[in-house]
Amino acid sequence: MNVSPPSAESLRAALAGLLDGLPPRQAAKAVERLIANYRGTTPTDAPVLRDRSDVAAYAAYRMPATFEAVRGALDALREAAPDWQPRTHTDVGGGTGAASWAVAEAWEDEPPRTTVLDWAEPALALGRELAAGALDAEWRRERIGSALNLAETDLVTVSYVLKELTEADRTALVDEAARVARAVVIVEPGTPDGYERIIAARTRLVDAGFTVAAPCPHSGACPIVPGTDWCHFSARVSRSSLHRQVKGGSLPYEDEKYSYVAATRFPVTPAVSRVTRRPQIRKGLVLLDLCGPDGLARETVTKRHGPLYKQARDTEWGDSWPPELDGQDTGPTA
Repeated sequence: MNVSPPSAESLRAALAGLLDGLPPRQAAKAVERLIANYRGTTPTDAPVLRDRSDVAAYAAYRMPATFEAVRGALDALREAAPDWQPRTHTDVGGGTGAASWAVAEAWEDEPPRTTVLDWAEPALALGRELAAGALDAEWRRERIGSALNLAETDLVTVSYVLKELTEADRTALVDEAARVARAVVIVEPGTPDGYERIIAARTRLVDAGFTVAAPCPHSGACPIVPGTDWCHFSARVSRSSLHRQVKGGSLPYEDEKYSYVAATRFPVTPAVSRVTRRPQIRKGLVLLDLCGPDGLARETVTKRHGPLYKQARDTEWGDSWPPELDGQDTGPTA
């Protein structure tokens, strides 16, 4: 399969051919069953992606959302470390390779050599097929758990995997990633329990000597009081016909909520602060909920702030703040 260089568009084009010959109703039912399994308790030694039709249906349904979430996390890492270039990448639990596509796009001028590890052989086979001509990758079957032994690498990604593991296996996986990598990016669903898994992983990475590059503007304790809220972000995903069949509705997009941490063993420049909620745009002002070195705060930007006001109106949930404005002072506003 020959495809264009990795991007959201080329991934969607590659996915479009997966369901050829598979009746739409059968594909939709496969996705519904797989979603039900993933929301339950899934043993890591018994993959629910049993065959090609399962994998094709689920990949067409989930890969675009995983790609966009991982791309959001990688964008934040690159903003904190613009001069860093990974040469090697290990995608743990990578399945059909959505995170690997995002990594290849992030460093498209010189994509790293990728190794995708997963327990489900049908997922690896289809991922290999999708990536032919697009990714420089090796696809290898490995049990993801406490016995996993990784080779040294520049970047480790772990996306939508921790939920499928026992607590002991999660801890072992994060520790192993910290042992071998210069940078680790972990992405989980943007739910309260997904955030809890991210915070636990973040703590272990910091204890292992890593610096948090994103989303946090610091490597200290999260200022959110447990049980009162959770840190998560949103990525816009174009919806395929399969999405619309399974979920109903007519909108051409949906929003993927995700939580993440990106941490490194090399110096980074984190955001001064991060927008943690969708900005509230009102007449003549914008309200920004921010996380900064001193904790959570709300900032009000009004028309009297000039160019900063226009930037605030264009700012999105998850962006760093304040922006650079041609050398002008963009310090905290009242």
